[in-house]
Amino acid sequence: MKLLSKRMLLAGVLAGAGFATMAQTPPPPAPAPQSGQAAPTHMDHHDPAKWQARMAQRRARHEAELKAKLKLTPAQEGAWTSFTAAMQPPAGMGHMGADRTKMRAEFARMTTPERIDKMRAMQAERAARMDKRAEATKTFYAALSPEQQKVFDSATLRMAREGHRGWHGHHEHE
Repeated sequence: MKLLSKRMLLAGVLAGAGFATMAQTPPPPAPAPQSGQAAPTHMDHHDPAKWQARMAQRRARHEAELKAKLKLTPAQEGAWTSFTAAMQPPAGMGHMGADRTKMRAEFARMTTPERIDKMRAMQAERAARMDKRAEATKTFYAALSPEQQKVFDSATLRMAREGHRGWHGHHEHE
C-alpha cells in the first residue's frame, strides 16, 4: 500500500510539473518590422542570405549605438574604422546552407585521424581570427580617453552578460 501511495504521489508531481510547463505564458510577439523591411519568418533561419543580412543589420546597429555612446573625436575615426573592420566576420561564414552540408559530406569521407586534423586546423583558424580581433580591440581601446574607456568597458560587459559572442553578433561558425 505504501509503495502504491508513493507511486501515485510521484505521478501527481510529474503531471503537475507537466501542466505547469504547458501553462507558462508564451513569448512576446516579435517586434513589428521597420518600414520597408519584411518581417523575419521561421524560414529565414534556413536561408543563409537572409540570416546574414539580418546579422549585418544587427551588427551595424550595435556599432552605431557604441559609436554614439563613445562620442568619438575626428582624430579617433581612423581607429574606429580599423576596429570595426577587424570585427567583421569572415566571408562565407553562413550558419547553415551549402557550406555546412559540404563540410559534413567532406567529414563523412574522412577517417577519424583526418577529421581530428581537420578540426585542429579549423580550431587554429578560429584562434587566429580571435587573436586578430583581440589585438584590434586593444589598439582601439588605447586610442580612447579614460572616460571613453569606461563607456567601452560598460558597453562590452553588458554585451557579454547578454550572451553576445563578439562584436560580429553571431557565432564564429555560423
